[in-house]
Amino acid sequence: MLQQTQVARVLERFPAFIASFPSVHALASAPLSKVLAAWSGLGYYRRARNLHAAARHIVEHFNGRVPPDPESLQELPGVGRYTAGAISSIVFHRPVPIVDGNVARVLMRLDGKPFPHASPQALRWAWTQAESLLAAAAAARLDPAPLNEGLMELGAIICTPRTPACNACPLSDRCTAFRKSLQNKIPAPRPSPTLPRRFCEAVIVRDSRGRLLVEQRPHSGMWAGLWQAPTWERSDRAARANEVEAWIGAPVTRKARFRHATSHRDMRFTVWEASEVPSSGPPTRKLLSPSRIRSLALSSPQERILLQPAR
Repeated sequence: MLQQTQVARVLERFPAFIASFPSVHALASAPLSKVLAAWSGLGYYRRARNLHAAARHIVEHFNGRVPPDPESLQELPGVGRYTAGAISSIVFHRPVPIVDGNVARVLMRLDGKPFPHASPQALRWAWTQAESLLAAAAAARLDPAPLNEGLMELGAIICTPRTPACNACPLSDRCTAFRKSLQNKIPAPRPSPTLPRRFCEAVIVRDSRGRLLVEQRPHSGMWAGLWQAPTWERSDRAARANEVEAWIGAPVTRKARFRHATSHRDMRFTVWEASEVPSSGPPTRKLLSPSRIRSLALSSPQERILLQPAR
């Protein structure tokens, strides 16, 4: 959950998720739809699919016990070198290095290496440095967990990307970037990418019983398999009211507009409300009560649209 999601958001969702899936076996035996619903609002839903698939792999190949070595861990769907190293070193106390953005930044500043942010060269160098540190810790018979956790926390709390708290840093006396006043130049900034825009016309359709019309997205691509209000996506421009009416098959009124940025797209949502239920539509659409919709897997924008509809 913590990969690419803020800690505060994870803290809101983690207890309920663990209560629903208290063991590897419980997660592995749960239907994917239930796992995705419990993940709603956290984004990057491929992580939930990988977690579910990893639980099944652990049950099938490791008798339901998480393997301790990084090689076996990297067999699991969604587990790369960093995650495998974190689990192996912090949970099982194996002398395995980890490198994320925080760790790489700390190591680059310590040695005064002005590599571009998240560049392949920077990551290769950082992994080599981290391996040397872990080898030294192992030779000294030191637990690798505090070293790895300390490097991560140092980067997250003290050695931050902007305005690092160097006066509070326990490593400032040996930090090349601090000595040369290069803290804000290491790592070298990377140009911000221009994200492609996607225009999304979402229509709230409510029947006389207060049920809302929803549809399931395709099982591949962005937000795969999640549920949404009927939504028309296009890349050229926002649609006009008459175009939306022709698409949904009912008169509409515009209610709101908002933006939602993902790591790969700039999503521009327009929310419409239909004055009647369309007489026809794809078979994937169905009318459901708001309470039933709350149990579905929804993306963050669709939670905003369906669970807090614009007035």
